[in-house]
Formats: sequence, C-alpha cells, structure tokens
Amino acid sequence: MTEAFDVAVVGAGPAGMAAAVAAGERGLRVVLVDAGRRTGGQYWRRPTDDAEPDARFADLHRRLAALGDAVRHVAGQQVWFVEAGEPHALHLSPTVDAAIDVDLAPDADRAPARVEARALVLCPGGYDRQLPVPGWTLPGVMAAGGVQALLKASGTLAGSRAVVAGTGPFLLPVAAGLLRAGAEVVALCEAGSPSGWARTPRGVAAVPGKAAEAAAYAATLARHRVRLRTRTVVTEVRGDDHVTSVRLGRLDRQGRLRPGDGVEVEADLVALGWGFTSSLELLTAVGAATRVDDDGSLVVVVDDGQRTDVPGVLAAGEATGVGGADLAVAEGELAGLTAARDAGCAVDEARVRSVRRTVRRHRAFAAAMHRAHPVPAGWREWLRPDTVVCRCEEVTAGEVRTACDDLGAADARTVKLLTRCGMGWCQGRVCGYATAALAAPAGATPSADDLRSVARRSLAAPVSLGELARGVDGEDD
Repeated sequence: MTEAFDVAVVGAGPAGMAAAVAAGERGLRVVLVDAGRRTGGQYWRRPTDDAEPDARFADLHRRLAALGDAVRHVAGQQVWFVEAGEPHALHLSPTVDAAIDVDLAPDADRAPARVEARALVLCPGGYDRQLPVPGWTLPGVMAAGGVQALLKASGTLAGSRAVVAGTGPFLLPVAAGLLRAGAEVVALCEAGSPSGWARTPRGVAAVPGKAAEAAAYAATLARHRVRLRTRTVVTEVRGDDHVTSVRLGRLDRQGRLRPGDGVEVEADLVALGWGFTSSLELLTAVGAATRVDDDGSLVVVVDDGQRTDVPGVLAAGEATGVGGADLAVAEGELAGLTAARDAGCAVDEARVRSVRRTVRRHRAFAAAMHRAHPVPAGWREWLRPDTVVCRCEEVTAGEVRTACDDLGAADARTVKLLTRCGMGWCQGRVCGYATAALAAPAGATPSADDLRSVARRSLAAPVSLGELARGVDGEDD
C-alpha cells in the first residue's frame, strides 16, 4: 500500500515535530514517520502519555494535535530504504516492538508500506559516540544516553554506585538524573576542562540560558557532594561477570595520560559518553553531501534553509550537527517553512529571518561546546591488544592494528573488509568512529571519507526477508 503526501518528515523528535507543525500550518499535507510509540524522540522521552511535559514539547504537541488530519503521525514504523526522485519514496516496516505488540503503536497494522512525497525532511537524530576501553563489554557498562533513557522511560536504575565519564555537558544531566533517582555517583569524570570554554566567548554568549542550565545541574551535584573530576578518564573497567570497579587516569593539557597517576574506584554501573554522532543512513542513501563537524563527527551539509544538495531533501536536528533540543527545534521549523515556501505556500519572511538568527546563535554555541570538549588526543593509549573494538564481531584493537601495520590497511573501509569491524548487528554505529580513528595515521583524526565509509549502509534498518521479497514496488513478486 502506497500513500502520497506533500511532505514526509522522518523522526518525531524536537526537529521532526517542529518541521511537521511548520509545514502543516502552512497548508501542506504531512506524514510524520517515527519508530517510537509517542512523539518526542529520545530527548522528550516520557514513560506515559500523561507525564509532565517539557514546555517546548507541550506547545508543539498541542499545535500538532490541532492540525488533525493535515498531519498523519505514523508510529512504530522504521524507514528501511529511501529513494530520492520525483516523487521521493520511503519504504516502511514495523519496528520490532510494534510487530510483536500492535498496542505499542496502535495504527501499525494500518501503516502504509510505502510513502511518496514531493519533499522529505529527514530528522533521524543521533546516538552516543563510544570509545573502547579495556573491560567495556562487561555487564554494567552502558552508554550515558542509555542510562538516561532507562531513567526517562521507566525510572529504572541500572546500578546503585555509578561512575559517569567521558566528555561534554551531557554528563551533567545524566549524573543529576542518577542522583535524583537514588543512585550514588561515586565519580563524575570530564576528560576536558571548563577552561576550554574561555577560548570561544562569543559562542558561549550566544545562548546565555545555557549557563543557567549548567548552574542548575551544578547545584544538584553540590547538594549530593559530587565534585567534577576534570581531565580524568576511565582507563579500565574491572570485574568478572559484572563491573566491580574502574581505574581512573589523569590527562595532561594535551589530552594524554599522565603516567603513574591512576586510582581505583568501586562501582557497579559505568555510564560512558563521548558526545553524540549523527544518524546518517537515510541521508547517505539519497547521496547528500557530508562534512566533518567541529566535534569530529560526520554531518550533512545544508544551506540557510536546511536544504541538502539533493533536490527536495531537507535535514534538521542532529543530522546537521549535534547542538541540543533548542537548535533542533529551530532547524526543524526552518526546514518546514522552507518546504512550504518551495511548494508555493505563503510564508512569513520575517519569521523565516527570525528562525535563521536563532539557528545561527545555537550553532555558534554548539561549535564552542565541541571545541571545549574534544575527544582526548591520547585515548588510544589506554587500549590493550585484547581490548574489543567491534562488539558485534568481537574484533580487538590488536587485530585492527595488525590490519594496518601488517596487511596494508590505510583507511577505515579496508580495515572493515579485513577484520569485519562494523559488519555486525549494529552496522558500525557503535564501533564506526573508533575504527576510523584507529585506521587514521598516528596523530590524525578521521577524515570525511573515512567516516563516510562507516556511515553508509545498504539498508537503514533491519528488515524481514518477506519485506525484501515484495520488491521496491511494494508488490509481491
């Protein structure tokens, strides 16, 4: 079954909701496709429909509801393939949860298998960037975003004595959330230093509200007597069948380990977060141009209206660069306004200019954040030859090193072919950045070509053989 719309928005997080509302309010018929049961995405995840909403979410949710049939929300559906053309086409299939229990997405059985639209607004979001460390495959080690998702979705604590480590402001809400839920945060470790913000005062000043937000988290930490350990990293996770402790190491100003300066801390939960990386499967599938952002992640290139270089394809949110919910909402609205204008709808140009200014301010802040919290230059130093890099295929750092030193691999794509790094269930989402970094020359960061080679995927999501057998026309062979 194929349904046609003016605009198809993929992702119902902050950017996707804002895009759908902006396009729908200008008279376009919109479909909003999302893998989740509820709108809000990962950022506005909530355990029940009546949970206390964020004010920004509440506004968008109200406006979305007011549009009625003008915006169709297709929940519990993943886009596993996209075709760019006139019109563009999205191929959908139920998520695993929706396929098992249709109550998780009430209209899953009525969802179209294929959606056509004159314009696409792709807002796929992002996911935790992870760096391997000895012992990180032990139960009790989680991505910082995963720890927060458990808390938001069900109030579940993954452990009682937590170490939160990595880099970036996201560590603060994770630690604060654990404390409010009753966990003890025995160590909060930031690889960088707050002094890094001083290098980009204009970016910091662009969004003054962020300082107040950080102060609120700092107050929570202070009440629980948790201090931020700067220039400190987890160099090893220890335990037999579960985490029992971690080894902490201190970094110098160049981001390299200071010898003989470590300490052991007992813990049963380790939340690791090295920022986020954009989910680009759909955007690379349509051939959109990409670049390396200030944080070293691959992002899609957009113009001042959120258009990619593929006609009729726009992008918003983390796909254009990680910068938080406020930036995502602004980019989503701008993308929706642009889609409406390109379709010939009347658009308030003053509003467009205002949203563009908001986008520029938040992008300036995001750039400052990335420069203040880089991945430490010496992170490879705490790897051992037996440290697992690719968890799916159980490829070690030693095997990656052998592929580069002895077998002539000079880029991430060749390492992938020789070692199977990134060929497992996650398709490189967890190990892709680390693999690209390990394949890069000593002291270099991964190039756009290296990151593109681990970001491209033939299929954007797992799909059944039966779905594939129906063919690209959505018909049985």
